[in-house]
Amino acid sequence: MTRLTRAEQQRRTHEHLLEAGREVFLRRGFLAATVEEIAADAGYTRGAVYKHFGGKEGLWLAIIEAGAESHLAELRRTLALATGRDDVIAALAPVDVVDKDAAKWSAAAAEVLAATAQQPETAALVAAIQQRHDDEVVALLAEHAKRLRLEPALPLHEAVVMLGALGIGLALRQAVAPAADPAAILTHVLDSVFSPEAT
Repeated sequence: MTRLTRAEQQRRTHEHLLEAGREVFLRRGFLAATVEEIAADAGYTRGAVYKHFGGKEGLWLAIIEAGAESHLAELRRTLALATGRDDVIAALAPVDVVDKDAAKWSAAAAEVLAATAQQPETAALVAAIQQRHDDEVVALLAEHAKRLRLEPALPLHEAVVMLGALGIGLALRQAVAPAADPAAILTHVLDSVFSPEAT
């Protein structure tokens, strides 16, 4: 068996903690999750969480940043394959709105937003990650809307904020009062943003 270098061991620890953090946040929510529980799930001591992320908030930020990168990579891939309006709408309407994990994650995210509202430094970090993500999505949509000759019904930066808020809201609602078909609601809104008349 090949022995891992120190850097490889650090990367592995980092990844294990990210995975464990995501699982614990899904299972317990952000507020109830503890550094001790996350570390134990990953097979490390609480010191590893502090060393790699500075604490629970830093771990959360790393998880959402990784999630944003993953989302952007998938969006780049699907939009590159888009041949028309319907493909763009399908790329923007995630199939996981009704997924139980999406609902749990949205609930945890709501806890974070409430908790960090009184912590300006953490709130600024969360906002910065969201803004970078939104800017990338706007740039991607602008590129492909131009390529496909689509004219959005409202400015793309407003559409991205609206769709993000709606997606989170629908996923969160699933946790407490499930809608009949949240994916259809999101698709209907996207139909309005990229209406057939605008093509």
